[in-house]
Amino acid sequence: MGKKLEFPKEFLWGGATAANQIEGAYDIGGKTLSAAEMTPYIELMDRSNPSETRKITKEILLESIDNKEGKHYPKRYGIDFYHRYKEDIKLFKEAGLKIFRMSISWTRIFPNGNDKTPNKKGLDFYKCVFEECKKQNLEVMVTINHFDLPLWAIEKNLSWTDKEMQENYLLYAKTVIDEFNEYVKYWLPFNEINLYAFTSKMLNDGLDEKNIMKTIISSYNDLHKLFVTQAKVIEYSKKYPNIKIGSMVADSTSYSLDCNPLNVIENQKMEHMKKFFYHDVMVRGEYPGYALRLFNELGVKIDKEDGDDILLKNNPVQFITFSYYMSGTHSVTSDEKTEGNFMKVGKNPFLKATEWGWQIDPIGLRYVLNQLWDRYQIPLFVSENGIGVLETLNENNTVEDDYRIEYLGKHFEQISEAIKDGVNVFGYTMWTPIDVVSAGTSEMSKRYGMIFVDYDDYHNGTGNRYLKKSYKWFKNFMETSEI
Repeated sequence: MGKKLEFPKEFLWGGATAANQIEGAYDIGGKTLSAAEMTPYIELMDRSNPSETRKITKEILLESIDNKEGKHYPKRYGIDFYHRYKEDIKLFKEAGLKIFRMSISWTRIFPNGNDKTPNKKGLDFYKCVFEECKKQNLEVMVTINHFDLPLWAIEKNLSWTDKEMQENYLLYAKTVIDEFNEYVKYWLPFNEINLYAFTSKMLNDGLDEKNIMKTIISSYNDLHKLFVTQAKVIEYSKKYPNIKIGSMVADSTSYSLDCNPLNVIENQKMEHMKKFFYHDVMVRGEYPGYALRLFNELGVKIDKEDGDDILLKNNPVQFITFSYYMSGTHSVTSDEKTEGNFMKVGKNPFLKATEWGWQIDPIGLRYVLNQLWDRYQIPLFVSENGIGVLETLNENNTVEDDYRIEYLGKHFEQISEAIKDGVNVFGYTMWTPIDVVSAGTSEMSKRYGMIFVDYDDYHNGTGNRYLKKSYKWFKNFMETSEI
Protein backbone atom coordinates (compact mmCIF):
# COMPACT_ATOMS: atom_id res chain seq x y z
CA MET A 1 0.00 0.00 0.00
CA GLY A 2 1.35 3.41 -1.01
CA LYS A 3 1.45 6.70 0.83
CA LYS A 4 -1.87 8.54 0.83
CA LEU A 5 -1.73 12.27 0.09
CA GLU A 6 -4.24 14.90 1.11
CA PHE A 7 -5.78 17.26 -1.44
CA PRO A 8 -8.99 19.30 -1.51
CA LYS A 9 -11.83 17.51 -3.30
CA GLU A 10 -12.11 20.36 -5.83
CA PHE A 11 -8.36 20.34 -6.68
CA LEU A 12 -7.94 20.49 -10.47
CA TRP A 13 -5.63 17.71 -11.65
CA GLY A 14 -4.79 17.89 -15.32
CA GLY A 15 -2.40 18.03 -18.23
CA ALA A 16 -0.95 20.82 -20.37
CA THR A 17 -0.11 21.10 -24.07
CA ALA A 18 0.56 23.79 -26.70
CA ALA A 19 -1.04 24.07 -30.13
CA ASN A 20 2.27 24.30 -31.97
CA GLN A 21 3.53 21.10 -30.32
CA ILE A 22 0.47 18.89 -30.83
CA GLU A 23 -1.91 20.09 -33.54
CA GLY A 24 -0.08 19.59 -36.82
CA ALA A 25 -2.27 20.39 -39.86
CA TYR A 26 -0.15 23.49 -40.46
CA ASP A 27 -1.60 24.03 -43.94
CA ILE A 28 -5.20 22.97 -43.32
CA GLY A 29 -8.24 25.13 -42.72
CA GLY A 30 -6.65 28.40 -43.77
CA LYS A 31 -3.86 28.30 -41.18
CA THR A 32 -0.54 30.03 -41.86
CA LEU A 33 2.88 29.42 -40.33
CA SER A 34 4.14 30.56 -36.95
CA ALA A 35 7.74 30.81 -35.79
CA ALA A 36 7.45 27.47 -34.00
CA GLU A 37 6.49 25.69 -37.22
CA MET A 38 9.45 27.28 -39.01
CA THR A 39 11.99 25.78 -36.60
CA PRO A 40 13.80 22.80 -38.17
CA TYR A 41 14.82 19.63 -36.43
CA ILE A 42 18.56 19.65 -35.79
CA GLU A 43 20.13 16.60 -34.21
CA LEU A 44 21.63 17.54 -30.86
CA MET A 45 25.33 16.96 -30.36
CA ASP A 46 25.13 17.69 -26.64
CA ARG A 47 21.74 17.12 -24.99
CA SER A 48 22.80 18.86 -21.79
CA ASN A 49 23.70 22.04 -23.71
CA PRO A 50 21.23 22.32 -26.61
CA SER A 51 21.72 26.05 -27.24
CA GLU A 52 25.28 25.32 -28.35
CA THR A 53 23.98 22.91 -30.99
CA ARG A 54 20.93 24.65 -32.38
CA LYS A 55 20.83 28.43 -32.66
CA ILE A 56 17.67 29.76 -34.30
CA THR A 57 17.75 33.07 -36.12
CA LYS A 58 15.27 35.04 -38.19
CA GLU A 59 17.17 34.01 -41.32
CA ILE A 60 16.84 30.30 -40.46
CA LEU A 61 13.11 30.75 -39.92
CA LEU A 62 12.56 32.53 -43.23
CA GLU A 63 14.60 29.88 -45.08
CA SER A 64 11.97 27.36 -44.00
CA ILE A 65 9.37 28.83 -46.37
CA ASP A 66 11.14 27.58 -49.51
CA ASN A 67 12.95 24.78 -47.62
CA LYS A 68 15.45 24.24 -50.42
CA GLU A 69 17.52 21.95 -48.19
CA GLY A 70 14.58 19.62 -47.51
CA LYS A 71 14.73 19.95 -43.72
CA HIS A 72 12.14 18.45 -41.40
CA TYR A 73 9.90 20.82 -39.42
CA PRO A 74 8.39 18.74 -36.59
CA LYS A 75 5.93 21.30 -35.24
CA ARG A 76 4.15 21.39 -38.59
CA TYR A 77 3.02 17.85 -37.83
CA GLY A 78 2.92 17.73 -34.03
CA ILE A 79 1.11 14.58 -32.96
CA ASP A 80 -1.84 15.21 -35.32
CA PHE A 81 -4.11 16.34 -32.50
CA TYR A 82 -6.03 18.28 -35.17
CA HIS A 83 -7.44 15.00 -36.49
CA ARG A 84 -7.21 12.87 -33.34
CA TYR A 85 -8.41 15.27 -30.62
CA LYS A 86 -11.45 13.15 -29.72
CA GLU A 87 -9.27 10.11 -29.10
CA ASP A 88 -6.77 12.10 -27.03
CA ILE A 89 -9.35 13.95 -24.93
CA LYS A 90 -11.07 10.63 -24.20
CA LEU A 91 -7.74 9.20 -23.01
CA PHE A 92 -7.18 12.26 -20.81
CA LYS A 93 -10.56 11.80 -19.20
CA GLU A 94 -10.09 8.06 -18.69
CA ALA A 95 -6.81 8.79 -16.87
CA GLY A 96 -8.80 10.89 -14.39
CA LEU A 97 -7.83 14.38 -15.56
CA LYS A 98 -10.19 17.15 -14.43
CA ILE A 99 -8.71 20.02 -16.46
CA PHE A 100 -7.00 20.33 -19.83
CA ARG A 101 -4.66 23.25 -20.40
CA MET A 102 -4.23 23.94 -24.12
CA SER A 103 -3.47 26.85 -26.40
CA ILE A 104 -5.14 28.38 -29.43
CA SER A 105 -3.05 29.01 -32.54
CA TRP A 106 -3.11 32.71 -33.44
CA THR A 107 -2.48 31.93 -37.12
CA ARG A 108 -5.42 29.55 -37.23
CA ILE A 109 -7.76 32.39 -36.20
CA PHE A 110 -6.16 35.37 -38.01
CA PRO A 111 -3.92 33.83 -40.70
CA ASN A 112 -2.72 37.15 -42.12
CA GLY A 113 -2.74 39.28 -38.99
CA ASN A 114 -4.84 42.05 -40.46
CA ASP A 115 -7.81 39.92 -41.58
CA LYS A 116 -11.06 41.87 -41.35
CA THR A 117 -12.84 38.83 -39.90
CA PRO A 118 -11.57 35.74 -38.07
CA ASN A 119 -11.07 32.49 -39.94
CA LYS A 120 -14.30 30.51 -39.49
CA LYS A 121 -12.64 27.14 -40.04
CA GLY A 122 -10.22 27.90 -37.20
CA LEU A 123 -13.01 28.95 -34.85
CA ASP A 124 -15.01 25.85 -35.80
CA PHE A 125 -12.08 23.56 -34.99
CA TYR A 126 -11.62 24.95 -31.48
CA LYS A 127 -15.35 24.92 -30.84
CA CYS A 128 -15.30 21.19 -31.64
CA VAL A 129 -12.40 20.68 -29.23
CA PHE A 130 -14.19 22.58 -26.46
CA GLU A 131 -17.43 20.70 -27.11
CA GLU A 132 -15.53 17.44 -26.75
CA CYS A 133 -13.99 18.63 -23.46
CA LYS A 134 -17.45 19.59 -22.25
CA LYS A 135 -18.77 16.17 -23.26
CA GLN A 136 -15.97 14.53 -21.24
CA ASN A 137 -16.60 16.91 -18.30
CA LEU A 138 -13.10 18.39 -18.58
CA GLU A 139 -12.50 21.94 -17.36
CA VAL A 140 -10.38 23.96 -19.81
CA MET A 141 -7.58 26.49 -19.32
CA VAL A 142 -6.50 28.30 -22.49
CA THR A 143 -3.20 29.98 -23.23
CA ILE A 144 -4.00 32.61 -25.85
CA ASN A 145 -0.43 32.90 -27.14
CA HIS A 146 1.98 30.03 -26.46
CA PHE A 147 5.25 30.82 -28.26
CA ASP A 148 3.70 30.99 -31.74
CA LEU A 149 4.76 34.35 -33.11
CA PRO A 150 3.09 34.57 -36.57
CA LEU A 151 5.08 34.48 -39.82
CA TRP A 152 3.66 37.84 -40.87
CA ALA A 153 5.14 39.44 -37.74
CA ILE A 154 8.58 38.01 -38.50
CA GLU A 155 8.44 39.08 -42.15
CA LYS A 156 7.54 42.64 -41.10
CA ASN A 157 10.16 42.61 -38.33
CA LEU A 158 7.48 43.51 -35.79
CA SER A 159 8.09 43.44 -32.06
CA TRP A 160 5.75 44.05 -29.15
CA THR A 161 6.68 47.74 -29.16
CA ASP A 162 4.91 48.05 -32.53
CA LYS A 163 1.27 49.15 -32.46
CA GLU A 164 0.40 46.77 -35.30
CA MET A 165 1.50 43.78 -33.23
CA GLN A 166 -0.34 44.97 -30.11
CA GLU A 167 -3.56 45.78 -31.95
CA ASN A 168 -3.62 42.53 -33.92
CA TYR A 169 -3.02 40.52 -30.76
CA LEU A 170 -5.77 42.36 -28.88
CA LEU A 171 -8.23 41.73 -31.71
CA TYR A 172 -7.29 38.06 -31.64
CA ALA A 173 -7.53 37.80 -27.82
CA LYS A 174 -10.89 39.58 -27.69
CA THR A 175 -12.21 37.39 -30.50
CA VAL A 176 -11.39 34.08 -28.82
CA ILE A 177 -12.69 35.29 -25.46
CA ASP A 178 -15.95 36.43 -27.11
CA GLU A 179 -16.27 33.14 -28.98
CA PHE A 180 -15.35 30.69 -26.24
CA ASN A 181 -16.04 32.25 -22.84
CA GLU A 182 -18.93 29.85 -22.26
CA TYR A 183 -16.51 26.90 -22.56
CA VAL A 184 -13.36 28.29 -20.94
CA LYS A 185 -13.20 29.64 -17.40
CA TYR A 186 -9.41 30.11 -17.05
CA TRP A 187 -7.36 32.19 -19.52
CA LEU A 188 -3.63 32.96 -19.75
CA PRO A 189 -2.78 35.76 -22.22
CA PHE A 190 0.88 34.74 -22.66
CA ASN A 191 2.91 31.63 -21.94
CA GLU A 192 6.03 32.13 -19.80
CA ILE A 193 5.91 35.89 -20.25
CA ASN A 194 9.39 36.28 -18.78
CA LEU A 195 10.90 34.23 -21.61
CA TYR A 196 8.58 35.43 -24.36
CA ALA A 197 9.69 39.06 -24.60
CA PHE A 198 13.37 38.08 -24.74
CA THR A 199 12.96 35.29 -27.31
CA SER A 200 10.67 37.41 -29.51
CA LYS A 201 13.22 40.24 -29.47
CA MET A 202 16.04 37.83 -30.21
CA LEU A 203 14.24 36.41 -33.28
CA ASN A 204 13.62 39.81 -34.81
CA ASP A 205 16.84 41.64 -33.91
CA GLY A 206 19.24 38.74 -33.53
CA LEU A 207 21.46 38.01 -30.53
CA ASP A 208 24.75 39.76 -30.05
CA GLU A 209 26.55 36.86 -28.36
CA LYS A 210 29.38 39.14 -27.25
CA ASN A 211 26.89 41.46 -25.57
CA ILE A 212 23.84 39.44 -24.56
CA MET A 213 22.99 42.21 -22.09
CA LYS A 214 22.20 44.45 -25.06
CA THR A 215 19.37 42.13 -26.10
CA ILE A 216 18.15 41.81 -22.53
CA ILE A 217 18.08 45.58 -22.06
CA SER A 218 16.21 46.19 -25.31
CA SER A 219 13.69 43.45 -24.48
CA TYR A 220 12.44 45.28 -21.36
CA ASN A 221 10.39 47.68 -23.49
CA ASP A 222 8.87 44.72 -25.34
CA LEU A 223 8.09 43.24 -21.94
CA HIS A 224 6.42 46.46 -20.80
CA LYS A 225 4.15 46.33 -23.84
CA LEU A 226 3.31 42.70 -23.01
CA PHE A 227 2.37 43.74 -19.47
CA VAL A 228 0.17 46.55 -20.79
CA THR A 229 -1.39 44.38 -23.49
CA GLN A 230 -2.21 41.71 -20.90
CA ALA A 231 -3.80 44.36 -18.67
CA LYS A 232 -5.98 45.40 -21.62
CA VAL A 233 -7.09 41.79 -22.05
CA ILE A 234 -8.00 41.67 -18.34
CA GLU A 235 -9.90 44.94 -18.64
CA TYR A 236 -11.85 43.62 -21.64
CA SER A 237 -12.60 40.30 -19.94
CA LYS A 238 -14.52 42.01 -17.12
CA LYS A 239 -17.59 41.98 -19.37
CA TYR A 240 -17.66 38.20 -18.69
CA PRO A 241 -17.91 37.68 -14.90
CA ASN A 242 -17.64 33.90 -15.29
CA ILE A 243 -14.02 33.91 -16.54
CA LYS A 244 -10.69 34.56 -14.82
CA ILE A 245 -7.42 35.82 -16.28
CA GLY A 246 -4.12 34.62 -14.84
CA SER A 247 -0.42 35.03 -15.50
CA MET A 248 2.10 32.40 -16.60
CA VAL A 249 5.78 32.68 -15.65
CA ALA A 250 8.64 30.23 -16.15
CA ASP A 251 9.79 29.74 -12.59
CA SER A 252 13.44 30.35 -11.84
CA THR A 253 13.84 28.94 -8.35
CA SER A 254 17.39 29.18 -7.11
CA TYR A 255 19.45 28.89 -3.98
CA SER A 256 22.68 30.52 -2.93
CA LEU A 257 25.51 28.11 -3.71
CA ASP A 258 26.66 28.42 -0.11
CA CYS A 259 26.33 30.72 2.91
CA ASN A 260 28.85 33.24 1.61
CA PRO A 261 26.96 36.55 2.01
CA LEU A 262 28.16 37.63 -1.45
CA ASN A 263 26.48 34.58 -2.96
CA VAL A 264 23.35 35.04 -0.85
CA ILE A 265 22.87 38.60 -2.07
CA GLU A 266 23.65 37.54 -5.66
CA ASN A 267 20.95 34.88 -5.46
CA GLN A 268 18.50 37.45 -4.07
CA LYS A 269 19.21 39.74 -7.03
CA MET A 270 18.64 36.89 -9.45
CA GLU A 271 15.36 35.88 -7.82
CA HIS A 272 14.22 39.48 -7.87
CA MET A 273 14.75 39.97 -11.59
CA LYS A 274 14.17 36.43 -12.89
CA LYS A 275 11.06 35.70 -10.84
CA PHE A 276 9.48 38.28 -8.56
CA PHE A 277 9.77 41.21 -10.97
CA TYR A 278 7.17 39.70 -13.33
CA HIS A 279 4.76 38.76 -10.57
CA ASP A 280 5.21 42.14 -8.85
CA VAL A 281 4.14 44.01 -11.98
CA MET A 282 1.26 41.67 -12.89
CA VAL A 283 -0.13 41.23 -9.37
CA ARG A 284 0.74 44.52 -7.66
CA GLY A 285 0.47 46.63 -10.80
CA GLU A 286 3.68 48.58 -10.42
CA TYR A 287 7.41 48.37 -11.06
CA PRO A 288 9.31 47.42 -7.87
CA GLY A 289 12.17 49.50 -6.50
CA TYR A 290 14.87 46.88 -7.13
CA ALA A 291 13.91 46.83 -10.85
CA LEU A 292 13.96 50.62 -11.08
CA ARG A 293 17.45 50.63 -9.57
CA LEU A 294 18.67 48.06 -12.09
CA PHE A 295 17.10 49.94 -15.00
CA ASN A 296 18.84 53.10 -13.86
CA GLU A 297 22.19 51.31 -13.61
CA LEU A 298 21.81 49.70 -17.04
CA GLY A 299 20.49 52.83 -18.71
CA VAL A 300 17.10 51.26 -19.44
CA LYS A 301 14.29 53.75 -20.06
CA ILE A 302 10.83 52.20 -20.12
CA ASP A 303 8.80 53.83 -22.88
CA LYS A 304 5.52 54.35 -21.04
CA GLU A 305 2.47 55.96 -22.55
CA ASP A 306 -0.03 58.06 -20.64
CA GLY A 307 -2.35 55.75 -18.77
CA ASP A 308 -0.03 52.72 -18.69
CA ASP A 309 0.55 52.90 -14.93
CA ILE A 310 -3.17 53.25 -14.20
CA LEU A 311 -3.99 50.39 -16.56
CA LEU A 312 -1.51 48.08 -14.82
CA LYS A 313 -2.70 49.10 -11.35
CA ASN A 314 -6.40 48.62 -12.15
CA ASN A 315 -6.06 45.29 -13.94
CA PRO A 316 -4.00 42.80 -11.94
CA VAL A 317 -4.15 39.10 -12.73
CA GLN A 318 -6.66 37.06 -10.74
CA PHE A 319 -4.43 34.03 -10.23
CA ILE A 320 -0.80 33.04 -10.79
CA THR A 321 0.35 30.05 -12.79
CA PHE A 322 3.94 28.98 -13.37
CA SER A 323 6.02 26.26 -14.94
CA TYR A 324 8.35 24.39 -12.60
CA TYR A 325 10.87 21.91 -13.96
CA MET A 326 14.09 22.49 -12.08
CA SER A 327 16.05 24.67 -9.69
CA GLY A 328 19.60 25.93 -9.70
CA THR A 329 22.13 27.90 -7.75
CA HIS A 330 23.61 31.37 -8.07
CA SER A 331 27.06 32.45 -7.10
CA VAL A 332 29.76 35.00 -7.77
CA THR A 333 32.41 32.41 -6.88
CA SER A 334 31.55 29.58 -9.33
CA ASP A 335 30.97 29.41 -13.09
CA GLU A 336 29.72 25.82 -13.35
CA LYS A 337 26.37 25.99 -15.16
CA THR A 338 23.62 23.72 -16.43
CA GLU A 339 20.83 24.58 -18.85
CA GLY A 340 17.06 24.03 -18.86
CA ASN A 341 13.92 25.68 -20.23
CA PHE A 342 15.95 28.41 -21.98
CA MET A 343 17.75 29.24 -18.72
CA LYS A 344 21.30 28.71 -17.51
CA VAL A 345 21.72 28.17 -13.77
CA GLY A 346 24.40 26.97 -11.41
CA LYS A 347 24.76 23.28 -10.67
CA ASN A 348 23.55 21.97 -7.32
CA PRO A 349 25.69 19.11 -5.93
CA PHE A 350 22.71 17.75 -3.99
CA LEU A 351 20.46 17.23 -7.03
CA LYS A 352 20.34 14.72 -9.87
CA ALA A 353 19.73 15.94 -13.43
CA THR A 354 18.06 14.61 -16.59
CA GLU A 355 19.93 13.87 -19.82
CA TRP A 356 19.20 17.47 -20.82
CA GLY A 357 20.77 18.88 -17.64
CA TRP A 358 17.49 19.76 -15.91
CA GLN A 359 18.06 19.40 -12.17
CA ILE A 360 15.29 17.49 -10.39
CA ASP A 361 14.11 19.19 -7.19
CA PRO A 362 10.63 18.23 -5.88
CA ILE A 363 11.16 20.06 -2.57
CA GLY A 364 11.83 23.23 -4.55
CA LEU A 365 8.20 23.13 -5.72
CA ARG A 366 6.98 23.39 -2.13
CA TYR A 367 9.51 26.18 -1.60
CA VAL A 368 8.29 28.28 -4.55
CA LEU A 369 4.61 27.71 -3.70
CA ASN A 370 5.26 29.09 -0.24
CA GLN A 371 7.31 31.97 -1.66
CA LEU A 372 4.56 33.07 -4.04
CA TRP A 373 1.73 32.62 -1.55
CA ASP A 374 3.54 34.52 1.21
CA ARG A 375 4.31 37.38 -1.17
CA TYR A 376 1.05 37.72 -3.16
CA GLN A 377 -1.83 35.98 -1.35
CA ILE A 378 -3.73 35.14 -4.54
CA PRO A 379 -4.61 31.64 -5.85
CA LEU A 380 -1.76 29.63 -7.37
CA PHE A 381 -1.75 26.98 -10.09
CA VAL A 382 1.16 24.78 -11.24
CA SER A 383 0.63 24.95 -15.00
CA GLU A 384 3.67 22.92 -16.14
CA ASN A 385 5.79 20.26 -14.45
CA GLY A 386 7.23 17.07 -15.87
CA ILE A 387 10.26 15.09 -16.96
CA GLY A 388 11.54 14.52 -20.49
CA VAL A 389 13.23 11.17 -21.14
CA LEU A 390 14.42 9.12 -24.13
CA GLU A 391 11.91 6.27 -24.47
CA THR A 392 10.91 3.49 -26.86
CA LEU A 393 8.05 1.02 -26.77
CA ASN A 394 8.86 -2.42 -25.40
CA GLU A 395 7.58 -5.76 -26.71
CA ASN A 396 4.31 -5.22 -24.81
CA ASN A 397 3.66 -1.88 -26.53
CA THR A 398 4.19 0.11 -23.36
CA VAL A 399 6.96 1.94 -21.49
CA GLU A 400 8.00 0.95 -17.97
CA ASP A 401 8.56 4.56 -16.91
CA ASP A 402 9.05 4.12 -13.17
CA TYR A 403 11.28 7.22 -13.18
CA ARG A 404 8.28 9.33 -14.28
CA ILE A 405 6.12 7.77 -11.59
CA GLU A 406 8.77 8.61 -9.01
CA TYR A 407 9.15 12.15 -10.37
CA LEU A 408 5.42 12.90 -10.39
CA GLY A 409 4.80 11.26 -7.04
CA LYS A 410 7.51 13.26 -5.28
CA HIS A 411 6.24 16.52 -6.77
CA PHE A 412 2.63 15.69 -5.85
CA GLU A 413 3.79 15.04 -2.30
CA GLN A 414 5.39 18.47 -2.08
CA ILE A 415 2.24 20.17 -3.40
CA SER A 416 0.32 18.38 -0.65
CA GLU A 417 2.86 19.63 1.90
CA ALA A 418 2.47 23.19 0.60
CA ILE A 419 -1.31 22.95 0.99
CA LYS A 420 -0.76 21.84 4.60
CA ASP A 421 1.48 24.91 4.97
CA GLY A 422 -1.60 27.01 4.19
CA VAL A 423 -0.84 27.74 0.53
CA ASN A 424 -3.87 28.27 -1.73
CA VAL A 425 -2.90 26.17 -4.74
CA PHE A 426 -5.98 25.07 -6.67
CA GLY A 427 -4.62 22.92 -9.49
CA TYR A 428 -1.80 21.22 -11.35
CA THR A 429 -1.35 20.39 -15.04
CA MET A 430 1.55 18.11 -15.85
CA TRP A 431 3.68 18.73 -18.91
CA THR A 432 2.37 16.73 -20.53
CA PRO A 433 -0.22 13.92 -20.49
CA ILE A 434 0.85 12.83 -24.00
CA ASP A 435 4.13 12.89 -25.91
CA VAL A 436 4.58 16.11 -27.90
CA VAL A 437 7.22 17.79 -30.06
CA SER A 438 9.71 19.46 -27.71
CA ALA A 439 9.45 23.25 -27.55
CA GLY A 440 13.16 23.87 -27.21
CA THR A 441 14.71 21.11 -29.31
CA SER A 442 11.90 20.28 -31.79
CA GLU A 443 12.37 16.55 -31.22
CA MET A 444 9.96 13.74 -30.45
CA SER A 445 12.71 11.80 -28.67
CA LYS A 446 12.36 13.91 -25.54
CA ARG A 447 9.17 12.33 -24.22
CA TYR A 448 7.14 13.81 -21.36
CA GLY A 449 3.82 12.03 -21.69
CA MET A 450 1.99 9.24 -19.93
CA ILE A 451 0.76 8.32 -23.42
CA PHE A 452 3.35 7.23 -25.99
CA VAL A 453 2.91 8.59 -29.53
CA ASP A 454 4.44 6.44 -32.26
CA TYR A 455 6.49 9.04 -34.14
CA ASP A 456 10.25 9.48 -34.27
CA ASP A 457 12.09 12.78 -34.73
CA TYR A 458 11.33 12.72 -38.47
CA HIS A 459 7.71 11.70 -37.98
CA ASN A 460 8.22 8.17 -39.17
CA GLY A 461 5.66 5.92 -37.48
CA THR A 462 1.95 5.31 -37.17
CA GLY A 463 1.09 8.10 -34.76
CA ASN A 464 -0.83 5.56 -32.70
CA ARG A 465 -1.22 6.08 -28.97
CA TYR A 466 0.00 3.58 -26.35
CA LEU A 467 -0.40 3.76 -22.58
CA LYS A 468 2.75 3.87 -20.47
CA LYS A 469 2.97 2.45 -16.96
CA SER A 470 2.66 6.00 -15.57
CA TYR A 471 -0.79 6.36 -17.17
CA LYS A 472 -2.16 3.47 -15.14
CA TRP A 473 -0.34 4.73 -12.03
CA PHE A 474 -1.84 8.21 -12.43
CA LYS A 475 -5.32 6.76 -12.96
CA ASN A 476 -4.93 4.83 -9.71
CA PHE A 477 -3.70 7.99 -7.95
CA MET A 478 -6.82 9.84 -9.09
CA GLU A 479 -8.93 7.10 -7.52
CA THR A 480 -6.96 6.51 -4.30
CA SER A 481 -4.67 9.55 -3.70
CA GLU A 482 -1.87 7.04 -3.11
CA ILE A 483 1.60 7.46 -4.55
